[in-house]
Amino acid sequence: MVEHRKPIPVAEAVERVVNKAQALGTERAALGDSYGRILAEPVKATHDVPPFNRSPYDGFAIRSKDSDGATGENRKRFEVIDHIGAGAVSEKTVKEGQAVRIMTGAPLPAGTDAVVMFEQTVDSGASFTIRKPFEPLENVSLQGEDMKKGEPVIDGGSLIHPGTIAVLATFGCAEVDVAKRPVVGILATGTELLDVSEPLVPGKIRNSNGPMIAAQLARMGLACKTYGMSVDDLDESFNVVKQAAEETDILITTGGVSVGDFDFLPAIYERLGAEVLFNKVAMRPGSVTTVAVAGGKYLFGLSGNPSACFTGFELFVRPAILKMMGADKLYLPRTQAVLAEDFEKANPFTRFIRASYDGASVRPAGFNLSNAVSSIARGNALIVLPGGTRGYLAGTTVDVLLLGVEEGASEWVL
Repeated sequence: MVEHRKPIPVAEAVERVVNKAQALGTERAALGDSYGRILAEPVKATHDVPPFNRSPYDGFAIRSKDSDGATGENRKRFEVIDHIGAGAVSEKTVKEGQAVRIMTGAPLPAGTDAVVMFEQTVDSGASFTIRKPFEPLENVSLQGEDMKKGEPVIDGGSLIHPGTIAVLATFGCAEVDVAKRPVVGILATGTELLDVSEPLVPGKIRNSNGPMIAAQLARMGLACKTYGMSVDDLDESFNVVKQAAEETDILITTGGVSVGDFDFLPAIYERLGAEVLFNKVAMRPGSVTTVAVAGGKYLFGLSGNPSACFTGFELFVRPAILKMMGADKLYLPRTQAVLAEDFEKANPFTRFIRASYDGASVRPAGFNLSNAVSSIARGNALIVLPGGTRGYLAGTTVDVLLLGVEEGASEWVL
């Protein structure tokens, strides 16, 4: 008897998945190994940045009041009494009519309160002249203007990107508290599957989903354990899934979640005593996506069709992983764009179309059935078309989810 499944909205499915996610705790990582991790604790400034008043230019440090009255006809002359570069400190105190030659980043010498850029002077070696007055603190980078000591700088739960690394290094953080990463396993099911190294034979296809998911995980900074490919045998498949679930925090299976004679995952979930969060979603492609939880472990049953598998990972697996790592931005970033060509297919369910987005317009990335592979390779976004529509014409503004963006969105808004 064919199992009857009731589809739930995509937003509800995402919510059910995220609500089950539990944080995995924290660990220490060397600063050089922290890129792409999730910051476990907020960062506060441990000192002012800059830590002193400094010059943002190569030029001369002067007393601004000594420049009063300077014009093209009444140039003011200054005697150069010292020369300092970044990292050096002048031991001299500047007096009336004096200046210190200063390089970018060097602290202002005692007595000075303005910087004259080289191009604003007529330099004659031991002295120079200027033709305009300077205000106090003109061309000066002030202590604490970037960050004040004790000021919150980065929230916990933030993705550590190159800018975060710069801040952590500024405050001497050779090690940083980061969220632990989940252990993720991948298992492809189906007797029709060949390893990527095997030659094609009639009735067989190569396993593209396993390597694709491994790459999607790598894009998130995660390694994975692979459990090869399982044949369409219930007992053998159950043993492999049971072992993998014991060894991982998340097990991603591809295929075997439909209602065909050899789709065993629903039966396996039942044997494991898993709580099935849903087994059908009102979406195309990937409506048979199934998610269950057994013993606190996620079991993601993604479609065996590559485009459906890819989309299921981005919509459901990705936010679960990020929630487990304590991230504050779980979802694909969303924008809107003008549809560059007609898409006339009706949408009984919400449709996610692999697409090419250029910053203003968006178009389907070629062949777009659920078993398509080429459109995944060509696309950098997903067009989102709501269910209950009869297609869209070029020029229509549509919602777009961006793929491969370093940092995501904090809310699910579709």
